[in-house]
Amino acid sequence: MNVDDETEDQTVVDAPAGAVGTAAPQSDKTPPEQPAARGKIAVRVNVVAVILVLLLLVSGGLAAWLYFTEYRPDRQTDNAAAQRAVAAAREGTVALLSYKPDTLEQDFTTAKSHLGGDFLDYYEKFTREIVTKAAKEKSVTTSAKVVGAAVSELRADSAVVLVFVNQTTTSKDRPEPAMSASSVLVSLTKANGSWLITKFEPV
Repeated sequence: MNVDDETEDQTVVDAPAGAVGTAAPQSDKTPPEQPAARGKIAVRVNVVAVILVLLLLVSGGLAAWLYFTEYRPDRQTDNAAAQRAVAAAREGTVALLSYKPDTLEQDFTTAKSHLGGDFLDYYEKFTREIVTKAAKEKSVTTSAKVVGAAVSELRADSAVVLVFVNQTTTSKDRPEPAMSASSVLVSLTKANGSWLITKFEPV
């Protein structure tokens, strides 16, 4: 081997060393998040979502159970309850709209036994201050007959009944019977097992 060959070999060997010394500087960028870390976050989010869904399902199921077992209106009302409400509305309407001068106090007492709440107070005042005087002075006699009635609303402790009434009235000034037809929305509330009229609204 001659000197020239050794020089060429030395040049070939030194080249990689120089290349290493002039390598480009590393980037300052933060390395991307590792897949394992992303996986942990995803699992944590999924667990929270599942817990929220379960809580919603449980609360919804509880509300449905309470409705169907405790509060559902049709579990607390039936056809018999509707018939009792209609009967109370019919009887109360006849009692309210029927009276004679000779039996006025008794008629009013009978009517009041069908009433409740503020309407009872109103009826007592109205009959005492207005009806009694007019009925006695003019000999007013009224007689009511219910010709039809149907439940409009029905709940466990309240009801509304639509009542159709024919009423006949006579007086000293008009001895000939005068008949009138009307319809009334009768609101009732159950108190101590009895249906009492709390509103009486002509429609």
